[in-house]
Order: sequence, then C-alpha cells, then structure tokens
Amino acid sequence: MKQYVTAQDGLDGLRLTEGVKPEPKDGEVLVKVKTVALNYRDTEVVMGLYGHHKSVGQAQDLVPCSDMCGTVVTSHSSLWKEGQRVMAIFNQTHLVGQIKEKDMASGLGLPLPGVLAEYRCFPAEGLVAVPEYMTDEEASTLPIATLTAWMAINGMRPLGSPANGAETVLLQGTGGVAIAGLQIAHAAGLKTIITSSSDDKLQRTKQLGADETVNYRSQPEWQEEVMRLTNNNGVDIVFENGGAQTLRKSFDCVSFGALINCIGYLSGKEDVGGDRTHTNVLALRRNITLKGILNGPKERFVEMAKFYEKHQIHPVIDRVFRFEEAKDALKYLYSGGHLGKVVVRVADS
Repeated sequence: MKQYVTAQDGLDGLRLTEGVKPEPKDGEVLVKVKTVALNYRDTEVVMGLYGHHKSVGQAQDLVPCSDMCGTVVTSHSSLWKEGQRVMAIFNQTHLVGQIKEKDMASGLGLPLPGVLAEYRCFPAEGLVAVPEYMTDEEASTLPIATLTAWMAINGMRPLGSPANGAETVLLQGTGGVAIAGLQIAHAAGLKTIITSSSDDKLQRTKQLGADETVNYRSQPEWQEEVMRLTNNNGVDIVFENGGAQTLRKSFDCVSFGALINCIGYLSGKEDVGGDRTHTNVLALRRNITLKGILNGPKERFVEMAKFYEKHQIHPVIDRVFRFEEAKDALKYLYSGGHLGKVVVRVADS
C-alpha cells in the first residue's frame, strides 16, 4: 500500500512510500482510509516541533496525521461489519472520563503511526460510526478539531447535558476548532463572537451564524470591543487559540465565573513582554476557570455525533487535496489561509 512517512525534519521532507498492508488481529478492524482531515498538530509533528508533551516523544519514519474517515474492509470484532463507515478516535485508549498519561501513548500520528495511508488497522473500540448524512470529507473532520470544540463548550457539563442556553462564546480565529465551535454554539442557541484579521473571513462566519465579529488587526485591543459588545459583562466561554499574545486579553474580556479553554498557541508558546501580572491573580480577579483541552474521550465523541445528527450540521471544509498532494495540503494549512478544515482525499468513494 501507499503511505506517507516523516522523519520529523520539515514539511518538505514528507515522503510518499510503499508499505506493507496491515492484517487485523483478534479484536481489530482493517479500514480502507477514504479521507484524512489535517490539524495544526500534524504540521508540528512533521516539522519536529511537537515537544511540549514529554510523554509523547519522537519517532522516525512515522506515518503522520490522526483524523480519518474510512470503510471497514475486514473485521475481527463483533462491533463492526464489513462496509461500515467509521472514524478513528485520536487517543485510541481514551474511552471514558479524564485523559490519563497512559492514554497519550495511544495517540495517532505520534507516538503511534497515523492515518495518512491507504489502509490501517484499529482496535475495534477505537472507532466511531459515521453519521449517515455526512460525506467522507465532512466525517473526517470530527475526531480532533470538532471534538475539541465540543469539549470546550460541553466538557465541564455532565455527559448527556449539552449546552442550551444564554451563554456567550468567544472564538479566536477561523481555523478548524473555532469554526466547529461556532457551528456547535450556534446550534445550541448560544451567542457567538469571533475574531480574525480578515474582514472577508469574518463576513463568511456571519453566514455560519456568528452574532458579532471583531477584526483584531484593525482593532488590536480587541478585548475592549468584546466588552463593549457584551455591555461590559464579558463572555462566558473562551476558545483561547492564540496563546502567548492573546491569553491576557482573554482574561480582560470574560464574565465572572467564565471558562477559558487553553486550546492553541498560534501566537507563540512562551510569554512575551508587557504586563506580567501572575496568572493566579488574573484567575482570581473574576473567579475564572482556566482549562487545558486535550481532545476528549470516545463517550463524548459519540455524544457529539448524535448532536450533529440531530441538528444536521455540516462541517465547514475549506479545500480538498488529492492524496498525491498531501505535502501541499499541509503547507496550505500551515500558511493559515484556510477557514474551517483542510482535507486530503486518499481514495475515491
């Protein structure tokens, strides 16, 4: 079979090679991969920059990427039948509750081989059924970005009690997690505010249900605009995707008792200049919960899929690349020009 491998030495070093088609063991399922959705994590892995999770480590000639939709070819489990469409969960052992360090060893695309290949075997428990109404491209976007967004909004709520109320959600940027969060929040009846440096992208988010938009390039003190838009009450949930240059501003535009979800770090991983007020003081100031989000368990994935089915939500796909163009797809994602998800079609339906 064909597969991509990386020595984690840069995007240009990604190689399309021949590999041995895997054979499923007892309790495993062989899946023909149809589509792979890309995440910013994938670019970091390929570039050798994904080092902030020390338990994950490095791997040579690694098959990258984690999010896929495929069709069961051979099943050695009563859970799945040949021909069923499935998605893989990210950390294959994280089935319920809080993630543990041992689960990090089961992450697809590092440390385990990923899914940018024509075939892959999975433990039967590591798969979730595709909502029937979704295309292969749409379904492949759910495992990391969409589940992360789901957990950012619903992870602090009891299982089976998704958001449905008057909260306001602030979404930073227009990448996969932010756009999925926008769609989820809109379907749940929450108010949404989204930021971007592009007026064109902001206009497109209004078509997806964004209530308010803020251009952080023309309004660098965007936290002040967010406070104005909320009548100085602040937002209840933040998708903190920026990191070093945005976290303080997130603290400055939240409501009392708000939740700041630490998801990304597109503006950097290390603190830079400015006000050095300690994080504990910032959290105490408005009784804030600061929560790191590492995807979610299978049980919340299944819950999310039912919500998507109920509301017939179609994930936003910016662009689809052919399998032979996977390197270009990763470069396009890394450039930041996308809105929503970037997908690689591995095989035709």
